Amino acid sequence: MSTLPSAAPVSRERVRAIDWLRGLSVLVMIQTHSLVLLTPELRKSEWTGRLLKVDGLVAPAFIFSAGFALALLMVRSAAAGVLHERVPRNLRRIAEVFAVAALVNAVWFPIRTEPVWLLRLDILHCVGLCLIITLPLAALLASRPRVLAGTALALAMVAFALAPFSDSAGEPWASFLRKSSWAPFPLVPWIGFAWLGAFAGCIAGAWGRKGLARALGFLIALGLVGTLMPGVLNNLYPPHRFFVTNPSNSATRFMWVCAVLLLMLWVEARMAPDAKPSRARRFLEVFGTASLSAYFFHEMLLYYRVFGVFSFQKLWGDSSGWLKYAGLLALLIACTFVLCLAWDPVERAVKKAFTRAGQWLLSAPRWLRPARRRG
Repeated sequence: MSTLPSAAPVSRERVRAIDWLRGLSVLVMIQTHSLVLLTPELRKSEWTGRLLKVDGLVAPAFIFSAGFALALLMVRSAAAGVLHERVPRNLRRIAEVFAVAALVNAVWFPIRTEPVWLLRLDILHCVGLCLIITLPLAALLASRPRVLAGTALALAMVAFALAPFSDSAGEPWASFLRKSSWAPFPLVPWIGFAWLGAFAGCIAGAWGRKGLARALGFLIALGLVGTLMPGVLNNLYPPHRFFVTNPSNSATRFMWVCAVLLLMLWVEARMAPDAKPSRARRFLEVFGTASLSAYFFHEMLLYYRVFGVFSFQKLWGDSSGWLKYAGLLALLIACTFVLCLAWDPVERAVKKAFTRAGQWLLSAPRWLRPARRRG
């Protein structure tokens, strides 16, 4: 039985800017990983150092976008009275993230002899864990967006504030909380970006693009305050890795992510609602809506030796100057784009087949049902 629509505020405005942010993040991610194609000398150059500062925004943008989309859909679904349908969909999507994460780990590590490598916390595992932790609270408070927004913001600040202590965490918590070769993307501080995304997505779902613009302005101002206080925030904590867990570093990252999203929101507001999308916009939106596929395909093309023969790294790793690197990067992006387009109809067909199979099983044909006894 469907629940009644909520009286909470709700906006049905499409926020394409979040897809653009995710698409831009995919492009920068591919550029980041492609640095293995440069010569070792160039990877130590000043220009590479500048690139890495920009590249440091990729993971925060991905995790922020994931939290944003989850909260946005939860708030709108609660207002429409279909939250009970939305939660299973989100759970299936989270399961897809974990499945691709496990597949990537299966490619890189000897899981046949050491299956524990399936649990290694890389970026996709981190995204999946952040979503599975955020989902229950988002579902519980979706009908009360003000409470959800305030709670998400508070939890984000708590995550950032406690992150420096994770550097001294002991086992077994260190495996999930402290950055290491086992956990390149531990839960903290990254879950803070998911909560910030949930805060912004909740605002967008309830009060539309205008409300979102104000929320982003607030986060930018908050991030600027944290950015200007590195010494104060560093001295508050015991010794820790400043550029990994310090709140000032996290503040700088979410400040720039929110600034880019606000700029994209401004561009979106200037577009006519019925305007035909340009090629550049369609290109960006393909990566934005197929970011999981793009992650998998570009990693396989770049690192994995297909049939033991081809990979970008095998053929051109450690040997490229800047011009050659730019050409190879463009080729890798183009190949990933084509594979995403080709995979999309296959993915839709597979999902439709699973849905039909599930409906068939739930319909329980008579010959599968136990016969009722009479009398």
